[in-house]
Amino acid sequence: MDNDVEIAREECSAHKSVASRLTTLYNLGLGYLTLGEASPSLSGGEAQRLKLATEMGREQNDTLFVFDEPTIGLHLLDVRKLIEVFQKLIDLRATVIVIDHDFDVIRNADYIIDMGPGGGEDGGTVVATGTPSEVARNPKSLTGTFIKSNDN
Repeated sequence: MDNDVEIAREECSAHKSVASRLTTLYNLGLGYLTLGEASPSLSGGEAQRLKLATEMGREQNDTLFVFDEPTIGLHLLDVRKLIEVFQKLIDLRATVIVIDHDFDVIRNADYIIDMGPGGGEDGGTVVATGTPSEVARNPKSLTGTFIKSNDN
């Protein structure tokens, strides 16, 4: 129970069902968690991804997933893994809504609702909606400006 998910995955490779679950955790960017870690010690994003791990592999027909800032604290490579997981859920026919500020997540969205014009008391208004390319063309969208400047 002192091993992290990454090491346990290697050590349990001969046990298909255990290795499969550990690989799912690893693919969700949770390879660093120890198996015996108490769930109250997890961050909100970690808890969301742990719960997501229990849903992976099931048919998600007519299922709605809402993620609130799941990329907080993730390394860039783990964000990319998480985007792949979102795509797998979509491939399983789920609907995925992600509330996030991560521009890799935003660029990979099918549809964006950009709120602003700033944060906190300066936010709360819909500034732009549409695909990433449509939001990038909207002069009111700070998100669109960032998408456009990083698409080169």
